[in-house]
Amino acid sequence: MTEQRFNKAGFDEKLASHKLMASRCEECGRMYLPPKPMCTNCYSDNLEWVEAGTNGTLEAFTIVYIASTAMIEAGYGRENPHCSGIVKLENGLSISAQILGVNTALPETIKIGAPVEAVFLERGEGEEKKTFLAFDVK
Repeated sequence: MTEQRFNKAGFDEKLASHKLMASRCEECGRMYLPPKPMCTNCYSDNLEWVEAGTNGTLEAFTIVYIASTAMIEAGYGRENPHCSGIVKLENGLSISAQILGVNTALPETIKIGAPVEAVFLERGEGEEKKTFLAFDVK
């Protein structure tokens, strides 16, 4: 395995640098997003960081009215729902994230297959500051 263990902390560090990174097995080439420390295809632990890209399409979505604590702290909830979706990147990898640029009051206007681009949201202050992945509809 190269340079850094593949764990949530490493993935979060890459997000803080505004990079969406995946892990790629150097033995069989399989890619994982979020990154995994071991290839579930060939069981190798010889993985490397690779950029996952930032463009994709919206594959599925839901409007979330009952928010997690982190989303409540960001201002979302029953009166201000947010959209969460699955995005398929141009390289074929998929990941879930918040979807921006949509009207959550009119979910019928949100289109599967819509082109999206990764954005990196900074929330919190000081040592509590954290970067979150989201996608904005183009």
